Amino acid sequence: MRVVIMGCGRVGSTLAARLEHEGNSITVIDTDPYSFRRLPSDFQGETLVGSGYDESVLEAAGVQEADAFFALTQGDNRNLLGSQIAKHIFGVKVVVARVSDPFRGEIFANLGLRTFSPTNIGAQMAYDALIREQ
Repeated sequence: MRVVIMGCGRVGSTLAARLEHEGNSITVIDTDPYSFRRLPSDFQGETLVGSGYDESVLEAAGVQEADAFFALTQGDNRNLLGSQIAKHIFGVKVVVARVSDPFRGEIFANLGLRTFSPTNIGAQMAYDALIREQ
């Protein structure tokens, strides 16, 4: 599978390493070249410095041939823009966006985007831990 990941923070780098380990072709985009240090030393995928909502950067990353696009930066607005471009301009079938603000998740969903919220996931895990202790 051909996958483009926007954002090489903890989530993006971990996902990139896992998907590559499973034999997928990965390109990671980040505005900060220093972020790529989070990738494993044996990472064989591509890295590209640039903005994941810049169409020319996305083209250079090969998003037009991608099976999936993940927008995993810490900025909800950046993730929305990148996801919308990948989905509607380049026709990527699987588009997933990280949404830090849970209230924005519904907006993203109404735009046809798959999302996940680290805020909601963390809160649910904390709640589950409390419930298990009772």
